[in-house]
Amino acid sequence: MASSSSSSDVIILGLGVALAAVYLFRDQLFASSKPKVAPVPTKATTGSGNPRDFIAKMKDGKKRVVIFYGSQTGTAEEYAIRLAKEAKSKFGLASLVCDPEEYDFENLDQLPEDCAAIFVMASYGEGEPTDNAVQLLQNLQDESFDFTNGSHKLTGLKYVVFGLGNKTYEHYNLIGRQTDAALAKMGAVRIGERGEGDDDKSMEEDYLEWKDAMWDAFSAALGVEEGQGGDSADFAVSELSDHAPEKVYQGELSARALTRTKGIHDAKNPFASNITASRELFQDTEGRNCVHVEFDIEGSGMTYQHGDHVGVWPSNPDIEVERLLCVLGLSDKRDTVIGIESLDPALAKVPFPVPTTYATVLRHYLDISAVVGRQMLGNLTKFAPSREAQDLLVGLNSSKEDYANVIANGCLKLGEVLQYVSGNDLAAPPTPANTTAWPIPFDMIVSAIPRLQPRYYSISSSPKLNPHSIHATVVVLKYESLASERIPPKWVFGVGSNFLLNLKFASNNEQPLLASSAPTYDIQGPRGAYKNESLYKSPIHVRRSTFRLPTNPKSPVVMIGPGTGVAPFRGFVQERVALARRSLEKNGPDALNDWGRISLFYGCRKSTEDFLYKEEWPQYAEELKGKFTLHTAFSREPPYKADGGKIYVQDLLWEDRENVADAIINGKGYVYICGDAKNMAKAVEEALARILGEAKGGSAAVEGAAEVKLLKERSRLMLDVWS
Repeated sequence: MASSSSSSDVIILGLGVALAAVYLFRDQLFASSKPKVAPVPTKATTGSGNPRDFIAKMKDGKKRVVIFYGSQTGTAEEYAIRLAKEAKSKFGLASLVCDPEEYDFENLDQLPEDCAAIFVMASYGEGEPTDNAVQLLQNLQDESFDFTNGSHKLTGLKYVVFGLGNKTYEHYNLIGRQTDAALAKMGAVRIGERGEGDDDKSMEEDYLEWKDAMWDAFSAALGVEEGQGGDSADFAVSELSDHAPEKVYQGELSARALTRTKGIHDAKNPFASNITASRELFQDTEGRNCVHVEFDIEGSGMTYQHGDHVGVWPSNPDIEVERLLCVLGLSDKRDTVIGIESLDPALAKVPFPVPTTYATVLRHYLDISAVVGRQMLGNLTKFAPSREAQDLLVGLNSSKEDYANVIANGCLKLGEVLQYVSGNDLAAPPTPANTTAWPIPFDMIVSAIPRLQPRYYSISSSPKLNPHSIHATVVVLKYESLASERIPPKWVFGVGSNFLLNLKFASNNEQPLLASSAPTYDIQGPRGAYKNESLYKSPIHVRRSTFRLPTNPKSPVVMIGPGTGVAPFRGFVQERVALARRSLEKNGPDALNDWGRISLFYGCRKSTEDFLYKEEWPQYAEELKGKFTLHTAFSREPPYKADGGKIYVQDLLWEDRENVADAIINGKGYVYICGDAKNMAKAVEEALARILGEAKGGSAAVEGAAEVKLLKERSRLMLDVWS
């Protein structure tokens, strides 16, 4: 019995093993008997499968227009999207809007004959391409770069160019012009005239004057007729009655900020930095303020170099948020949770995180404090609450002169314009009772108003002395608008600088010193995240710059920075102080003997009113053992010129021309200019041309100009200027 039982066990065990093997290898054993099912295509597997192939994406989406934008601050991207929307509304044409950094250009020659490429190109700095357009411009200009046709030719390719620039800079709209020239050289055919927008005057008006003739030429070139499109929304806005509160964005700038998880801090995920110190820099603050702010970055993973910029992410002032809530009839629904969905993700992406609330969108995400554009007014006329309001709005939209006199000169924001044409009192604090409501769909507001952008400031510290702290030097923007027959003058306040001024007041438990009309902000941030006991926070990130000192301290340095243009030079001097301390400690008291001289030319109104960092410069001079010299020009106190004129930094340069010329020509020194581009930078360059022309035994116009040009080409004359 024992033997029989054992045999049965073996048989059963063997059968079990066999069945287990069949189960484990069932796919291989029975594969031939099972029909093969083709995988369902997804967005990731459609087309060529190459996410950098814009031609394939155009074919998949049946798009006849591709728009590339070179953008540093977001403006060129905004105009690219506007052109895409107009192509759709006028002709019913779908467009692919592309960040050129995300695509390859070898197959640009494959753009079909019935399609067109539009290039919206901003010029950055001194005629440089924006960071995201560097590769595109290189490909267009490099004759050794071959397209798929095996040559550097784009024969017959139809294209449009709109350039964005600023006439206060020497190389106005250079990138737009270079793009146009490169395309024409390769045999491409431009549609209409090249557009050029001047940010110093009115980018908006330049665009409006250019676009109509361009669209006429576009219609003829592509054989399309206007009227084939139609008004269609970019977004669908829905009110959500049931959504987890912890998943609703209340002003957080990223998903990591909402969930409070760690990650890299950059423009897409700013760091909420503690403000560890803030103080007033002006000695006389009647009507003017300049704030020194220190941002703590310890533990953030963020680093910076002297000459970099800090991006500060402000919110909109309370009064403008309230004004637009009242104008849109949303005052009672301010905290209603909304979801926003793009109806054409390729054309219009939701520009901020959702779900969120109406008030949050207006406070944290949209630039509602900007002067409203003329084109936007035309889209709102049909929502006017009365015939009188409609007629007024149509007039402001259709008349360039009326728009300039009332809106541009009056610095009117969207909410103020809608109040004005409705006959509301602009001087009264807005409430639902005194503000006429307009039935404007919220999706139009999201579509028409650009995203609120960070404000950039030159970093005024060195990581060598302040490794865990970023310093900013911010003059507070406040000025009076121009009066007109229809609009009285009013105070205009810069969003970013007044946001920081509010933080300074709160951090130091101070009372505001400005006029009572000065704006207030919700500085505690979303869910109170920007207040930590007695410390306040601000979201920041670092933008890299090439504005750097020479690595060799033996090279002489000439720095010109009046007003807050001195900010990066404080960082430059701190950088040299840190190096001097190490050198003296290592090599003894003679360590700086062969260093080049560091000269700073600084100007302001009065030595007793707005002399920035007045108490610091003597300390730096002492530490640098005579290698640092400060030259000061006080325009509103003696001494004056012989003719009674004011003395500015360019005059100081000329007075010290022998040393300046020697430093540049014989010492192979470096020159840095920071501040106003429109007047100061031009005057300083003219003075440099005079100095170098005289030193070369020639004239400013010939030898001097040639020397200045050569300095720029060799990166020995660098500018960090603004208009």
